Amino acid sequence: MFKRFIRAIKSMFGGIVSSIEDPKLILEQNIRELNDQIPQMNENIATVKANAVMLRKEVERYEKSIAEITSKIKAAIQADRDDLAEGYALQLEKAEENLEQSRNQLNYANQAYDKALKVKQAFMREKDKKIKEAREALRASERAEWQSRVADALESFEMGGLDQTHQEMMNRLNERTARNEARMEIALESVDTHTMEIEANAEKIRAQELVSKFKMEMGREEEKSKPTVEIEETPAKEEKSSQKTVGKQKTKS
Repeated sequence: MFKRFIRAIKSMFGGIVSSIEDPKLILEQNIRELNDQIPQMNENIATVKANAVMLRKEVERYEKSIAEITSKIKAAIQADRDDLAEGYALQLEKAEENLEQSRNQLNYANQAYDKALKVKQAFMREKDKKIKEAREALRASERAEWQSRVADALESFEMGGLDQTHQEMMNRLNERTARNEARMEIALESVDTHTMEIEANAEKIRAQELVSKFKMEMGREEEKSKPTVEIEETPAKEEKSSQKTVGKQKTKS
């Protein structure tokens, strides 16, 4: 019973955590954490390198000490001071032990340093790989979001949203245009075109008279001639004359 209760609690909180997790934000955080690990790794490698350098200096110091003690032993033997030579011999033995120990530690330190460099190289390759994968996934997510917005727009067209409004406005504009064109045609039909033509011919005659007057004043014309303008018979006159002719023919018949 208790295990079932624990399992239910875990499933409930697991569902809550899963619902609030944003894969995009988590990938971005992973990239930051991978980059943040590089300074700490460099610091650890520097510590290993510093230990190797310290041990190498210690080996050099023991080697120098051994060389000095060996010289002292030889000098004491030459001076027939075996007592001094024996004391230096014990120091030499101790120095050689320390040198051997330091060399072993230096060897381990160098191996640790080489291994740390290899680990860093492997980490950097894996880091670059994971960051590349994460960025590709983020770009794919952005493309998917854009495609989702486009799909939503297309679906709204198909579902009668903007598409229906667009078509309705187009129909209204076409109807308004047709109505205005019809009004223009009706207005033109109601205008007295015959009177307009007469007024236009009168203006033309007046203009010709003014030009002739200027020509006479300038000595360009000897005789004053009245300008004549042929006035075309309007459709209204033709219609009246045709009606009169038809009437006469009916009378004769």
